[in-house]
Amino acid sequence: MGAAPSGRFKKVRHAIPMLSLDNAFAEQDVADFVGRIRRFLKLGEDQKISFSAEPKIDGLSMSLRYEDGELVTAATRGDGAEGEDVTANVRTLHDVPHKLKGRNLPSVCEVRGEVYMTKAAFLKLNERQKEAGETIFANPRNSAAGSLRQKDPAVTASRPLGFFAYAWGEMSAMPADSQSGMIKWFEHCGFKTNPLTKTCHSVDELLSFHRKIETQRSHLDYDIDGVVYKVDRLDWQERLGFVSRTPRWAIAHKFPAERATTVLKDIEIQVGRTGALTPVGKLEPIGVGGVIVQNVTLHNEDYIKGIGGKGEVLREGRDIRIGDTVIIQRAGDVIPQVVDVVMDKRPKGAKEYHFPKKCPCPLHTDIVREETATGEEGSRARCTGEFACPFQKIQHLMLFVSAPRVRHRGFRRKADRVFLRAGLGEGARRYLHVAGAQQDAQARRHRGLWRDFGAQPVRRHQRAARDRPRPFHLRARHPSCRRNHRAGAGAGLRIVGSLP
Repeated sequence: MGAAPSGRFKKVRHAIPMLSLDNAFAEQDVADFVGRIRRFLKLGEDQKISFSAEPKIDGLSMSLRYEDGELVTAATRGDGAEGEDVTANVRTLHDVPHKLKGRNLPSVCEVRGEVYMTKAAFLKLNERQKEAGETIFANPRNSAAGSLRQKDPAVTASRPLGFFAYAWGEMSAMPADSQSGMIKWFEHCGFKTNPLTKTCHSVDELLSFHRKIETQRSHLDYDIDGVVYKVDRLDWQERLGFVSRTPRWAIAHKFPAERATTVLKDIEIQVGRTGALTPVGKLEPIGVGGVIVQNVTLHNEDYIKGIGGKGEVLREGRDIRIGDTVIIQRAGDVIPQVVDVVMDKRPKGAKEYHFPKKCPCPLHTDIVREETATGEEGSRARCTGEFACPFQKIQHLMLFVSAPRVRHRGFRRKADRVFLRAGLGEGARRYLHVAGAQQDAQARRHRGLWRDFGAQPVRRHQRAARDRPRPFHLRARHPSCRRNHRAGAGAGLRIVGSLP
């Protein structure tokens, strides 16, 4: 994975560009790839071509430059031609040797590979981030990238990052004459390489290896999104060369939308801003398509029973029960969904799930099924409590404070819940205003960044006055704010001018 340099770190020009690979999505694409190589090299059908096949790690591409065996520079891929200097941070990684092992080392050696974070380490990191009130990462790849781009190397050192070596850049001398030979040389130098790497000799072997890795994908402790095939002989790689910005001698065979099996531990009901009740399945954490999935929406009562939105049969009529082993897929590689239920693994005591008839809020108001435009009963269930329902008030307040013009750094979801449980909108009003006598230095800094409801952050030349208290007004001045005004009213906030 790569991205244009952010500007936070010194830029590094790669001696040899870090180019991307062409992709194969179907088995025929792999056969075509091998055919093109055979035609370019003018090889007969009876001549064997060996390939090095390895899982494609979903992490952050890195180039490590060694001079006389000493690590001198570590740079991200960036845009392929220019990356960021993250040497200080990379030195904290246990998988990256500061000095290469062995004798007769090339005077200049660039080792390239992937920085990654294991799934188990990712879950532990997010737990620590949550406890500290810090940013929660979306997936191991993002956490690895964010950890490596820290200004303070101590932060990177505290993050459990790994590194797999699999390629090279500028080399003053080549210690091997094949791709597989270079991988072994990396190991001798002290690098960690992927133990699943294999040498294949035909299209059938490549496809068989791809299927094998795909079945192991969800059980690996790191994310992969395909398998990379490379011509093993380096002299053939040199002859094949490049097409535009991709090598002729390598290709990435991507996986289809990933599926994984896990256990549904519980079903919880969430109440939205409009009172709609959505059942959410709580899963045993499982990696699916580069994301650790712990929750999955079950949409509504009918979906749980195996009935679609138009009355069609889902999952061959199989319902979903707590304790079931379910097959999970990320729709469009984005939204997790339950594809099916593994009936052979259903617990003997598993009972049919009964959708609640009362709202889970403290008021326990009645739940009704909404009507469709034709007057028929719809699939969506709603709480009848409206603004009296505390859960709906929470969602109204969250919508209100999420608006760009009223976003306040002191607001956090935990604070929202505390305010509403303590006194609903009144608590939020007190928080927004914050009497001057109760302001601490941090609150003053936050308040100093904003003038009123329509203000922009203080400009750079004004930052010296950041500690000076400034009033926090909620002044409605634009028609586009009306939706958020209604949300504020639903949360118990009266937005008619500056707060008293």
